[in-house]
Amino acid sequence: MPDNPILEEIYAAREKLLADAGGDVHRYLEGVRKRELASGLLRDPNKQRTKHCIEVADQPLPDGGTSPATR
Repeated sequence: MPDNPILEEIYAAREKLLADAGGDVHRYLEGVRKRELASGLLRDPNKQRTKHCIEVADQPLPDGGTSPATR
């Protein structure tokens, strides 16, 4: 297989991240989840939408279009 510098860089980064977690994939992923939640960019997967929110999202818009939740 020919050398691919992009893949080599990805593999090296993966090895470094795993080494930083002590070689434990589960510990690494737990750290990822904590950083995602702390960033505020992702919603908390433990917070579920209520039935009311879902029903409101399914209603047509006044201009006759649909809400983003139903597209």
